[in-house]
Amino acid sequence: MLKIYNIKDKQEYIKEVAILTQKQWGKKNLSEEELKNKITKKIEKIKNSFEKELYCKLILLEGKKLIGFISIFPTDGEERKDLWPWYSTMYVKKEYRGYGYSKILNNAILTEAKKRKIKRLYLKTKLENFYEKFGAKYINKLSNGEKLYYIEI
Repeated sequence: MLKIYNIKDKQEYIKEVAILTQKQWGKKNLSEEELKNKITKKIEKIKNSFEKELYCKLILLEGKKLIGFISIFPTDGEERKDLWPWYSTMYVKKEYRGYGYSKILNNAILTEAKKRKIKRLYLKTKLENFYEKFGAKYINKLSNGEKLYYIEI
């Protein structure tokens, strides 16, 4: 059975999420020690963010198997510190892609944003024609080549 949880209520998944986050968006070609340090820092960052008003990380589980995750962050990168909060880290494990799990994660994070009285989320991506299906509106291209969007809640 599929179910969405706030990761702070399922902390046994933090390490797996940290590893997947590092592999997807982190620096590549790290030594084993550097990789271990990055993952340790990501775990601590997640744990230290639980009480931040504009932070949330939701995970999608099928039974005890992690399918994917998604987040709201107060900031996301250096390019546009004037915009907040951010729709971030939508991730579905490769073996589960193509089955609509991203839609489940999207709906869950938008519901969470609404509960928190957030009216707009910003997101950045290199993906082509992906977030538009969730209602994302294009703003412009960032200096790093990513596209900037917003989603009205």
